Amino acid sequence: MNEQATSRPDDPVQGASVTEVLLAAEVFDGEPGCIAQARALADRFLARLAAEWLAVLGEHTRSDLMLAVSELVTNADRYSHGPYLLELEGNADRISITVYDSSTALPVLYAPDPARLGGHGMEIVVALCDRVTAERVPVGKRIRAEFQLST
Repeated sequence: MNEQATSRPDDPVQGASVTEVLLAAEVFDGEPGCIAQARALADRFLARLAAEWLAVLGEHTRSDLMLAVSELVTNADRYSHGPYLLELEGNADRISITVYDSSTALPVLYAPDPARLGGHGMEIVVALCDRVTAERVPVGKRIRAEFQLST
């Protein structure tokens, strides 16, 4: 991905502005079990979003969100040197997963190749999400994956 990369740039979600959202965030240090803890945070967040915001989360959407969290956190764990932050934000219409880590190297999005070993994480995230952005920030980089929910 480039300095700032976006999948599906023609997506009308870009201009959407929502002021009230449910937020959850946690810092992880890369110790064993962090990815499972991140998934548990996401699971609790989705349960609260469904209960408090009446978000409609089909099983397919829930699975896609959990897989995107796993892939993004795994990448942060594998490629950064230091702690990383997982932020979840959502309402009844949309959910975003944001991961900040200390590495300034932006992810590489390879062309699909079933014979390639590894390097499929961002390919998976882009396929699952409605929009993915990656950009450098003062602490390293931020990767955000956004999902539009069916209403």
